[in-house]
Amino acid sequence: MDAVVVLVLSLSCLLLFSLWRQSSERRKLPPGPTPLPVIGNFFQIDAKNISQSLTNLSKVYGPVFTLYLGRKPTVVLHGYEAVKEALIDHGEEFSGRGSFPMAERTNKGLGIVFSNGRIWKEMRRFSLMTLRNFGMGKRSIEDRVQEEARCLVEELRKTNGSPCDPTFILGCAPCNVICSIVFQNRFDYKDQEFLTFMNILNENVEILSSPWMQICNNFPAMIDYLPGSHRKLLKNFTFAKHYFLAKVIDHQKSLDINNPQDFIDCFLIKMEQEKHNPKTAFTSENLVFSAGDLFAAGTETTSTTLRFSLLLLLKHPEVTAKVQEEIDRVIGRHRSPCMQDRSHMPYTDAVLHEIQRYIDLLPTSLPHTVTCDIKFRNYLIPKGTTVIASLTSVLQDDKEFPNPEKFDPGHFLDENGKFKKSDYFFPFSTGKRICLGEGLARMELFLFLTTILQNFNLKSPVDPKDLDTTAVANGFVSVPPEFQICFIPV
Repeated sequence: MDAVVVLVLSLSCLLLFSLWRQSSERRKLPPGPTPLPVIGNFFQIDAKNISQSLTNLSKVYGPVFTLYLGRKPTVVLHGYEAVKEALIDHGEEFSGRGSFPMAERTNKGLGIVFSNGRIWKEMRRFSLMTLRNFGMGKRSIEDRVQEEARCLVEELRKTNGSPCDPTFILGCAPCNVICSIVFQNRFDYKDQEFLTFMNILNENVEILSSPWMQICNNFPAMIDYLPGSHRKLLKNFTFAKHYFLAKVIDHQKSLDINNPQDFIDCFLIKMEQEKHNPKTAFTSENLVFSAGDLFAAGTETTSTTLRFSLLLLLKHPEVTAKVQEEIDRVIGRHRSPCMQDRSHMPYTDAVLHEIQRYIDLLPTSLPHTVTCDIKFRNYLIPKGTTVIASLTSVLQDDKEFPNPEKFDPGHFLDENGKFKKSDYFFPFSTGKRICLGEGLARMELFLFLTTILQNFNLKSPVDPKDLDTTAVANGFVSVPPEFQICFIPV
């Protein structure tokens, strides 16, 4: 009996100490709801709609508040002013990558997306330089995208105007562009190796965007001890790692240091240059994860945006008709669209911006962390604190975008019908951690969609009024509902 009393007293003391420590910590941080021991504020967050939960809490606690997702505090930035002040005005201090346990299980802090400190800076700098050398934003990559757009049109013709689910085909096109950049070759859309890889990418995004994955990321002990879809995700990550490793080995055999053909060649040359540096970040393992990051970031986000785009164009045929009229007037039917056309197509440009604003692809982006103790709006945020920026709150600001819940290209047009820029346009996040491939993604969206609309009329098997454009999951990426579409040759 005495042992039971001692145990109860010990546990009580531990709980009281934990509550006292948490309370002391909370006094310095921004305000927020009172957390429960161990689970924090988890039950105050809807895992199926995190963005709406954050908006509701911001109405009570203001644009900068603290949540406990588990036992550790997370500072939330809500609204344009708070996001800009942190990620742009204090960009260096907020440039760390926050904890993402599922990724940490596999990439060990390597690669581009989930790395930190020196490794992140070196990988990002090298990747940007290499992409620019291969023509990101220049003619050479534009040629590759145009070629892939023509291949995409040929695949869509094979549907013969019958209803089809466009998910797979729209994934193949941006994936092939990344393939040509990372390891120089593209795949036929029927290639079995390509099919397997595409299926894994699609599956990963669905799992990462599920409510279960939000639970796993906040309570990482579950990853190791409980069954669930995260097991499949880890298996997929392992498959991708071996896939890229095989590509690296092939490149090592054929490497010509005087004539690099792709990203992997450039990385291997850099590895050779730094082989005597014991602290080098340029290792085979880092190459594998960096190549994987380029694929993950450059394929699924673009293909998901393309799917959402076609769904919205089906839902709003009057918008589609205006875009096609502009294509006929500026480009015509006898040449491929090019990036120079965009500046002469204000309505199409506005539609593309409005699609990205409306779909809110990355509602909370990826988590950040502060790289040092920082005083922010009279609060002290300790080094290592996780920070979440609500991109939804910026893209759906009702002062900048009247009726933000409505799809309206007019949000990006002035009274004369000219394209109107907005400082609130953050679909790729902002600051030091802004998406590495923003330029490529913008190019692909314009060239793929204008090429499709140049060659096809879009038809829905169901009444457009009955189409639902609400995302079916938005934990990580906003995933559109499944739908059927007919591509009718013009």
